[in-house]
Parts: sequence; C-alpha cells; structure tokens
Amino acid sequence: MDPLFDFSGKVVLVTGGSRGLGYQMVRAFAERGADVVVTSRKKESCDAVADEVRAMGRRALAYGCHVGHWAAIEGLVEAAYAEYGRIDVLINNAGMSPVTPTSADVSEALFDKVIGVNFKGPFRLSALVGRRMAQAGGGCIINVSSSAAIRPIPNAIPYCGAKAALNAMTEAFAAEFGGSGVRVNTISAGPFLTDISKAWREEDRQTAPSALGRPGRPDEVVTTALYLASPHSTFVTSCLARVDGGL
Repeated sequence: MDPLFDFSGKVVLVTGGSRGLGYQMVRAFAERGADVVVTSRKKESCDAVADEVRAMGRRALAYGCHVGHWAAIEGLVEAAYAEYGRIDVLINNAGMSPVTPTSADVSEALFDKVIGVNFKGPFRLSALVGRRMAQAGGGCIINVSSSAAIRPIPNAIPYCGAKAALNAMTEAFAAEFGGSGVRVNTISAGPFLTDISKAWREEDRQTAPSALGRPGRPDEVVTTALYLASPHSTFVTSCLARVDGGL
C-alpha cells in the first residue's frame, strides 16, 4: 500500500465515475484500499467500472443517477449510506460542457441542464453528504471545476458561470462545515484528453496555450485528488488547486 495515500477502510463516492477523470479517480482510490460508489447517468457503465474495482478486492456500489435531478440525488445518498453506513470522500466530478455558435443559440432547456449538472447537483449532494460527514466528525469533499471558471470563453458561458458558482460553493461549504472537521476543496482542471476531446481539432489534442504546451492525460489528475483527500492535507480547505499545465 502507498505509505502516503492509504485509504483502507474509507468509502469514496465519485460522480461521473464511469469514464474520464472520474474513472481515473475511482481506480486510484480503489487501488489504495478504498471502497467506492460509482455513479453516472448510465448504470451499465457504472456496473462495468464496479466490476473492475471488485476484481481488485474492494467493494463497489454502482448506482445510476442524473445529478441534475434533485430527487435522484437523495436516492443516491440513501443507497450509499445503506450500503456502507458512511461516505468519507465525496468527489463532485460529473459535468457537461456543450458549446454553441453564439449565446443566442442557447435554449432555456440547455441552460437549465448545464446549471443543473455542474452546480445544482453538486450543491445538493454536498449539502446532504456534508451534513452527515459533519455529524460523523469529518470528511472530505472535492469539487472538480474548470479553468473556464476563471478564464471564461464566449461559446460556453452557462458552463463557465456554473463552474464559477462551483468555485464559490467550495469556499462557502468549507466555512459551513469546517468546524466539524469537513474539508472542501476544488480541483480546477484544464484541458484533458478525456472522451470530450474526441470532438476537438487535432491541433488542440496535441497542443495547449499553457506553460507545458499540451493537454493533460486523464491519469494526471489522480495525485491531486489523492492529496486533497488524504490525512496529509488536514490543514487544506477552501483551496482551488489548478491542474491545468500552467494556463
């Protein structure tokens, strides 16, 4: 077991955990001893990842949940606590980032969906789980945001606004739950070669306007998540950790 990142006996819930950055984080925590809750919209995708985790000798709960739906989140929380009796680490990773030619092309339905998945869902999930963590004496919430929250782009304004709200939410929840030992932090992710990058131009898959000059590999988010969730970062809360190659 990794001497710095031993999560044996811990329970980690990852939204959007069936692919991309979420999948990498699910595997990373399971490889280091954690039992996991894998959730995304498609339960069959969660089942496949849960099978991988069980093959490592860890417990896994696969749960289909659209995090933009308030009532569905309550079912997810109840199922996780019924299965494990606790959640030690919550990672709000699920997100969507559609682009449109102009802002006038954004429909009300699309606007509401983007806000729901990227902000409303993480808010409700953090409120419910954070309260239980506080009652249990501690825990860790990690919100996966985007560099677009601090460097907004014109063809995805609802997404940029939702992620900026997520950043603000991190600071507010850190203050609300801090006295109970619950830490809340943000990973501000830059461009990563996840499934969404398949729609990018080839040039954008090879280069980026950053200090490192390239997009990130999905596995490169792992150590930041492990650090923020570990006992070695007990004095770190309300932090925005940029994992963006130096944009």
